[in-house]
Amino acid sequence: MIRLLLNGIHGQMGKAVLRTLPAYADRIELVCGVDPAQSTAQVPVYEDAKFVATPFDVAVDFSVPAAAMAILDRCESEGKPLVLCTTGLNEAQLLRVAEAAKKIPVFRSGNMSLGIHLMRALCAQARATLGDAFDVEIVETHHNRKLDAPSGTAKMLADSIAAASERPMECVYGRHEAAKRREKNEIGIHSLRGGTVVGEHEVLFLGNDEALSIRHRAFSKDVFANGALRAALFLAGKPAGEYEMQDLVNELL
Repeated sequence: MIRLLLNGIHGQMGKAVLRTLPAYADRIELVCGVDPAQSTAQVPVYEDAKFVATPFDVAVDFSVPAAAMAILDRCESEGKPLVLCTTGLNEAQLLRVAEAAKKIPVFRSGNMSLGIHLMRALCAQARATLGDAFDVEIVETHHNRKLDAPSGTAKMLADSIAAASERPMECVYGRHEAAKRREKNEIGIHSLRGGTVVGEHEVLFLGNDEALSIRHRAFSKDVFANGALRAALFLAGKPAGEYEMQDLVNELL
């Protein structure tokens, strides 16, 4: 039985993890949480990661960048693995993650959905097959409370497409800042925010007289919670290092 610390327990994703946990009742036990909001949980909830006094085996983080760094520090000091699901980390924070991963196992993904992982592979294959004769545009839509734009998933998809391209690619965020024709090495990324949309990502490959669209829609946050809990189980017993969804999928095959 793995003892779980949930960082951001009172957030929307924290609540999704709580809804999903019963399916893992024989493998994962929630022992505590971290959240500055007033607690209504059935386990101890600490205002800050530095105050945690409950022993735990692995932490799952769905919070904000500053809080994610705090739980990373705590996991590093405790020698415990971390499933880092918070997006919008800056370059300095990503370097901090890489440093911590030299001492503890860190699972990090821009999206915890297995479906999105498959979409990454399909997009890379499409790019390798179609080549730069097709322009690439990414459109992502999320609820009106999401803080970061573009989404971590959109960036992840762009990285997969760039890696499969024959030439260096440049991400262009929106097209309002410069009135000019698009270049062949551009990947356009566009962010839409509104309502209660959980998450939609569409990658468009636009060629002469034809177009290909690859689309993923998440209808519930529980799909991401499920992926995070599977990642927590995956990290048990792993050596220090950085892990991602591909590593988990490879182990399932």
